[in-house]
Amino acid sequence: MYRNILLATDGSTLSRKATKAALRLARDFQATLHVINVQPPYTIPFAGEVAIPAMYDRGEYEVAAKEAGDKVLSEVTKQAEAMGVECKVVFRMDAVPSKAIVDAAKRRRVDLIVMAMHKRAMFTSMLLGSETHSVLSGCSIPVLVHR
Repeated sequence: MYRNILLATDGSTLSRKATKAALRLARDFQATLHVINVQPPYTIPFAGEVAIPAMYDRGEYEVAAKEAGDKVLSEVTKQAEAMGVECKVVFRMDAVPSKAIVDAAKRRRVDLIVMAMHKRAMFTSMLLGSETHSVLSGCSIPVLVHR
């Protein structure tokens, strides 16, 4: 039924549970698992109209973000290898993770997207929205939401 599955993960505890589900699905359907990690791009912090000296310069930040993403992706890759699941990884830097996830799903022609949905207070969720909700409303590909 599913030949290509996209797992969106940030490496959190809840995402690790979604990872286990995606790996089992990929194994059971003999599907390829595509794994995406999206990190936010570098932004200069501001207070009012004045830039605040940043902890990292752009280059240091991008290296640190790539290392963080690679760590998450390599953990999933190791699990996939142990289960005999073909795994392909995608790393993106994007201010809108849901857009990067939907774009990757379309480019890789996946049949299913698997991702976690983090619980937030109702007010926070209304203000910030939800990456999962944005993915659900931004594409016609089925999405398995893990809670």
